[in-house]
Amino acid sequence: MTAALIADIEGYAAVFHAPDLNGDVIAPEAFAMSMRPAAVRMLYQHAVEAPIGRWTGFRQDAHGLFIRGEMLLASPRAREVHALLQGGAIDGLSIGYQTRRAQKIKGGRRIVEADLWEVSVVTFPMAPKARITRIGDPRPEYDARDYADAFTRSVRTGVPQPLEDVRAVTRASGSPPPEPDACLFAKTLTTAKTILSV
Repeated sequence: MTAALIADIEGYAAVFHAPDLNGDVIAPEAFAMSMRPAAVRMLYQHAVEAPIGRWTGFRQDAHGLFIRGEMLLASPRAREVHALLQGGAIDGLSIGYQTRRAQKIKGGRRIVEADLWEVSVVTFPMAPKARITRIGDPRPEYDARDYADAFTRSVRTGVPQPLEDVRAVTRASGSPPPEPDACLFAKTLTTAKTILSV
């Protein structure tokens, strides 16, 4: 069976202190209470019937809300969007949220607190500076790190660990990128030897 393919995607979903085309400004920490990647959907053009992947990590910096995710290329729509992104035809991001608290400002609102529901890949973002900064090439969903983690956890617990469960833990922990396969394999075997010799 062929491994499922994914493609990494990163960018700024929101830019702080910069008014969008409606005059609204997102304040830093506006989404602090709702930054749970598993609960925020990755859509195309805000269409709820058009999910194209999953968000795996959020972080705030001085510029805005930076997000990281994986496009699920088993979906024909995701493959099409990925091709458009790689071809430079689209590069926008846009957020779907419910405002909890806002302040009136000249020309719009300052969003102080909001529930983030979804982040979409779009043609025309409402916030012109909300853009995708990187789109990866297709790759297998499970990499060497996932197999190594599953093997290590299986040895440690004495129970086979499904790749899906290990991958979920890896995504949730925001682990660093995988090491070269040979180094990772050597470290995994060393870890297994240590566990088994105890």
